[in-house]
Amino acid sequence: MNIGIIVYSQTGNTLSVAQKLAQALRAKGHRVSIASVESIHNDPSSPGSNKLKSGPDVSPYDIIIFSAPVQAFGLAPVMKQYLAQISSLAGKKVFCFVTQQFKMAWLGGNRAVGQIKSACKKKGAEITLSGIVHWSSAARDQQIDDVVRRFSEI
Repeated sequence: MNIGIIVYSQTGNTLSVAQKLAQALRAKGHRVSIASVESIHNDPSSPGSNKLKSGPDVSPYDIIIFSAPVQAFGLAPVMKQYLAQISSLAGKKVFCFVTQQFKMAWLGGNRAVGQIKSACKKKGAEITLSGIVHWSSAARDQQIDDVVRRFSEI
């Protein structure tokens, strides 16, 4: 399978999980690319000011994994903007994971995953697998391993 991991990572935490996932998927024989969503000006407090510097093309991939951090108790505005501009996800298998500082999923993680699912549904895809990594949790490494294990079983 040709898998694209589309990642927005402001601090590198989300990217580090994406890299571990890519390594596990490659070990299973998949072709995996990591493509970054980048903003020219990123200000989480002013979502309208975020202009995309890069927005990866999803058309070459059989499976797409969207990954982003939680910001302001929801999906990072840069990823929201990117998902809104994708033309179609019809016929694609789509998964997602988010990273968040807080230890409780109800403090933004669940909402961020829901926002990705909603955006993907509007583009013709259903997300069947998702995950949340709580960065400040003592169980963070186990959560990362769980996401990597579950997602690499595709």
